[in-house]
Amino acid sequence: MGTTSMTGASRGLGREAAEHLLRHHPDQHLLVFNRRPGLAAELAASTGNDNVSEVLCDLASFADIRRAAAEVDRPLDGFLGNAGLQMATTDKHTADGVEMTFGVNVLAYHLLLNLLRPRFTNPARVIIVGSDVHDSAHNSMGLIPPPRWTDPRELARPREGGGREGRRAYATSKLGVVYLVHALRRRLPEGVDVYSYNPGLVPDTELSRDAGRFGRAAFRTIGKALVTLPIATTADRAGRLLAETMTGPRPGESGSYISRGEVIPSSSESYDERREEELWAVADELCGLTADGTTRTPRRSA
Repeated sequence: MGTTSMTGASRGLGREAAEHLLRHHPDQHLLVFNRRPGLAAELAASTGNDNVSEVLCDLASFADIRRAAAEVDRPLDGFLGNAGLQMATTDKHTADGVEMTFGVNVLAYHLLLNLLRPRFTNPARVIIVGSDVHDSAHNSMGLIPPPRWTDPRELARPREGGGREGRRAYATSKLGVVYLVHALRRRLPEGVDVYSYNPGLVPDTELSRDAGRFGRAAFRTIGKALVTLPIATTADRAGRLLAETMTGPRPGESGSYISRGEVIPSSSESYDERREEELWAVADELCGLTADGTTRTPRRSA
């Protein structure tokens, strides 16, 4: 019996994906990382499958990620990184002083996956959920500004910026996810595959929960209209497809970008080995990782 570990299983497409995994792969153990206790019991009750456990983990704290990773005591043949957030501003920070969006969407996965690497079996599959907004050419109907990549140390620094810059930070973090996947592919052994995954526009999620009462209401209203269009999908459909990509036949070469279950090229900007390696080095520094994979005191973002 194998084990798939997962973040972001409490709501939205992640909850749908987790329940699909438990219903359709009852012999595969699901280990969920979650900030609050009780999610494993909820999933067991909703699916009738108690082959699920949990580790408490706050992805906005490097210390908590280290503690959670140390509690994983079983081999892993899968990792599904679905947790992510979009902040209304760029001035909020993690427990380590990192800009919140970049800290959770990029650095948390860098640290967690590096700590879990000794646990991965061969073969194993790692998927990190990204977004098509990583592509400057993507038409998000003006809702999400295009990414603006710069020195990762600058991206990690909290700064003044309202709603538009908060949304731009989200797009930029999703470009960072693709860079992270490309860099990780070069470091994983053959047989351990890593992918970035774009679920498409999924309006019926709580991604806008930091937007305030009026912003959330507007997003829900727009979302109800968007799900009727080909450009969008519902959380249940997106979650089901994500789960099937996790458990189905090998989707493509390691490092590939998967959009709605299909391997396609990511943006032209996302193929930049210099940026990828710079991000990896800075992430090691900020997360407190050494070249041999051991940990040291992380550097607090200025």
